[in-house]
Amino acid sequence: MRAVRFHCAHDIRVENVPDPSGMGANQMIVKPMWCGICGTDLHEYQAGPIVVPTKPHALTGAKVPQVLGHEFSAEVIEVGKDVKNVQPGDRISVMPLASCGQCYYCARGLRHLCTKMGCVGLSWDGGGMAEYTVLNDYHANKLPDTVSDQQGALIEPAAVALYAVDRGGVTVGSTVLITGAGPIGVLAALACHAAGASKIFVSDPNPARAAKMAGFGVATEIFDPTDGELPQKIRDLTEGIGVDVAIECAGNQHALNACVDAVRSAGAVVQAGLHVGTASVDPMKWSLKDIRIEGTWCYPVTIWPRIIGMIANGKFPVEKLIHDLIDADDVVAKGFDVLSDKGSDKMKILINPQSR
Repeated sequence: MRAVRFHCAHDIRVENVPDPSGMGANQMIVKPMWCGICGTDLHEYQAGPIVVPTKPHALTGAKVPQVLGHEFSAEVIEVGKDVKNVQPGDRISVMPLASCGQCYYCARGLRHLCTKMGCVGLSWDGGGMAEYTVLNDYHANKLPDTVSDQQGALIEPAAVALYAVDRGGVTVGSTVLITGAGPIGVLAALACHAAGASKIFVSDPNPARAAKMAGFGVATEIFDPTDGELPQKIRDLTEGIGVDVAIECAGNQHALNACVDAVRSAGAVVQAGLHVGTASVDPMKWSLKDIRIEGTWCYPVTIWPRIIGMIANGKFPVEKLIHDLIDADDVVAKGFDVLSDKGSDKMKILINPQSR
């Protein structure tokens, strides 16, 4: 079968590999339909291996070369004898996290914090950028007819964003600042809108992304943070108080500190963007303002049905992020290289892994 495999930085290949075999009783063989390129995939392409293991993974045994793809929808082809939640022919969205089910966190329902956590398409024998792959039963979330395969491929990044919104406590009437108008920032803005936020402010230094964000129609105002005046501008628009919740989706210390300065006293700052380095912060401000600092990692694995329902009833239009649909053979030239352009406004590119 055809598969997109990561070997090392700037070395992603479309290769012929053996079809998956050895399906267990609680596993299934699926046919990926559409797969998104994630920021994590981009980091691997640019500077990896980072998450992709070079030695056998503790839980899955996977290592480079790795079939990529953890944001995907699929059709169920075959199921093991103990699989009860789906059957052949079902369309699914994949929750890609793999967990041991036995550690301290798994025993308490926190499977996204499993001490041996793996991920389909990053540290698993297979991924969504292949014609077929094997999954565990808990990876599969059945899609209704009202949710398309393309929408189903966007549920994973939507889960990251919605979890950040949940952790911030955004509710009807909330005022929110989101730093970073990349895919997660845009999805967070859409989720805040669905939650009933009264004001949604967004900041991004990239004019193209700021313009793209404006086109989604949910931001109250969009700012360029490079002038250093973002916190004051936010206070000016919130009766001098600041926002109830600030969600940091850019992954840098300047954005994090702007969130701390822009949030009201007793508000919440959610760190959703991953920092690749350390950050210089002033914890005294946190204390004097009596604010909550919330870090998020992935999402609760049970969040999928909720997002599927939000998409089905039109409350979470994730499909608005799709920029292009491409064939797997074009994954580097029309996918990774396009999304690596820091001046780009491109949000999501979906790959069709099936042969022409």
